[in-house]
Amino acid sequence: MSKHVYWFEDLKPGTVLEFGDVEMTAEEIIAFARKFDPQPFHVDPEAAKHSLFGALCASGWHTASVMMSLWVENYLSPETSLGSPGIDELRSLRPVYPGDRLKCRITIGESTPSRSRPFMGGVRQNCEVLNQKGEVVMTLTGIGLFRRREA
Repeated sequence: MSKHVYWFEDLKPGTVLEFGDVEMTAEEIIAFARKFDPQPFHVDPEAAKHSLFGALCASGWHTASVMMSLWVENYLSPETSLGSPGIDELRSLRPVYPGDRLKCRITIGESTPSRSRPFMGGVRQNCEVLNQKGEVVMTLTGIGLFRRREA
């Protein structure tokens, strides 16, 4: 779980948070894809060479799962995170290959205290998942619910 506790009041519009460093391995890419997205370019390195991607690459769902893991480890706290009503957009922009190292950059958009539940507020979050070259490989826009210090 997150070592830092972010309360609603900490997540002001324009705040930027960066964290993470996860290496994607061929073994993990194949294992995830075999179970959840068994397309040839995710499970068969030889077939992947002849695909649009030119090599084995991670499923977008795998990349999103790694992003979520980074959020839980570095951003969300059981003390203050109250879940999410959902995401508005998730985009895979570039393939993720074995050996790529991923990190997250979250930019806080608007934050709105709840009128009906004064102990919490909603925070619009824009996340970019970046590889070791600083290239954005995935984006997510959604809302998180956070506990307020002053309810």
